[in-house]
Amino acid sequence: MNPGISQDAARAAVDRVCTFYEGLNPQSLADIGALYAPQARFKDPFNEVHGVPAITRIFEHMFDNLHEPRFVVTRRLVDGGQAFLVWEFRFRFKRFHPDAPQVIHGGSHLVLAPDGRVCDHRDYWDAAEELYEKLPAIGALMRWLRRRVNG
Repeated sequence: MNPGISQDAARAAVDRVCTFYEGLNPQSLADIGALYAPQARFKDPFNEVHGVPAITRIFEHMFDNLHEPRFVVTRRLVDGGQAFLVWEFRFRFKRFHPDAPQVIHGGSHLVLAPDGRVCDHRDYWDAAEELYEKLPAIGALMRWLRRRVNG
């Protein structure tokens, strides 16, 4: 438990994060500094960055490469200054199968600073199953490897 933030303040902060992500659009990226501490760390299967400008760039890249990206938070657990969010990320590729809706299932562990902003954000999801297997050339290879490993 983070002694610098009350449970009620942590819940309110997590509510703000969920609302932000569920309504995320290119214009709302300007508000990301209200949710993340200046030197916050963000890590996912492809990135590990520090600072609001670097976190913002990750989401700018997302909007550049995907059609209609959208997060849906399906569960949240708040314990003191930490939270875990379970989510679905819905999108369509711009380059590969642009008409086929995609969904990635994942989770995020958040650590809150005493002011309620996120100071550490780590996403957990299986890039092989949730993403690589959906791509044309690499997908066939990933599915073949999965079959070989699973016997």
